[in-house]
Amino acid sequence: MSANQSDFEDQVSMTVDDDEISGYESDCGDSNSAVSDRFDVFTRNGMIRLEEENSAHDIIKTCFLSGMGFAGGDTNLVAIHKNVSSDVTRQARFESFKIFSKAVAQKCGGNANVKYAWYGGSKDELCEILVHGFSRCREPAPNEQSYGVGVHLISPVFAYDGALSSAVDERGLRHMLLCRVILGKMETVAPGSKQYHPSSKEMDTGVDNLQFPRRYVVWSAYMNSHIFPVYVVSFKAPSPNVVSGIQPSIQPRQANTSKPTSPWVTFPALMFTLAKFLPPPKMLLIVKSHNEFRAKRISRPQLIRKVRQIVGDNLLIQVIKAFRSKSLHPASAKRTV
Repeated sequence: MSANQSDFEDQVSMTVDDDEISGYESDCGDSNSAVSDRFDVFTRNGMIRLEEENSAHDIIKTCFLSGMGFAGGDTNLVAIHKNVSSDVTRQARFESFKIFSKAVAQKCGGNANVKYAWYGGSKDELCEILVHGFSRCREPAPNEQSYGVGVHLISPVFAYDGALSSAVDERGLRHMLLCRVILGKMETVAPGSKQYHPSSKEMDTGVDNLQFPRRYVVWSAYMNSHIFPVYVVSFKAPSPNVVSGIQPSIQPRQANTSKPTSPWVTFPALMFTLAKFLPPPKMLLIVKSHNEFRAKRISRPQLIRKVRQIVGDNLLIQVIKAFRSKSLHPASAKRTV
């Protein structure tokens, strides 16, 4: 596990206790206030808005914006709602989660490996999950790589991956679930795999990379016993391009009618593409360097030099040359470690 993931888990308690759903009303806002009217679809379904002064709100906001990487500066977190419903169905679902957590812990030598993970979707889909649980394993989006047939969740430090699966609602907002997930003993699932259940009784869930996990896969048989939605994060970006990591290119000046002879790509788009081939630690270094450049702490030549050192010229040239023709596929480039 990377240091960033460890930091997130250290800040947000992972203890499964009886007060996780009920008893948090004092830390939350008034669900009947005028400010919450635009989120009534959540409050009507057992969610209560966290006040900005709440410590959990501050931690989640910091981790969310950090996980948005290069898009973090253009993203505005609007609200966080917490699952504190005490209705019978929600309580039963939480009790089931605790029972399975204990069972997996017993099977795995005392550690159920419970983690937080993001799940992005449309507002309607997330509300259906909150009320009825997961009902299907969603097909991966065109820009997503499939790792088996199951519910795909995103590591806490890669919130922007979850944002790619979100959808803009009628108010221009996007939404993601922050869930607790019982991972148990994980096994590596290859990209494009059609696996839909554990490979053996010893295994519980799938993951794209055991050492640096980015995507978790919970098989359909376990999707409502091993996943419990705890928070809904609502956010807004200036445009869909910011969330997708591809920003509009700058139009050339009228006086300069000649076109560049070498391939080009905007830097956010380059990072978005490189994320398909590089492991999380290297992507975090690139994001950090880009943030330093945006803050004017390093120059453009310094940024380019750092990226070349991190990525390597061979892969970098291949990505840049193939970007505009869309001819580059994950299988055609060797993933570096």
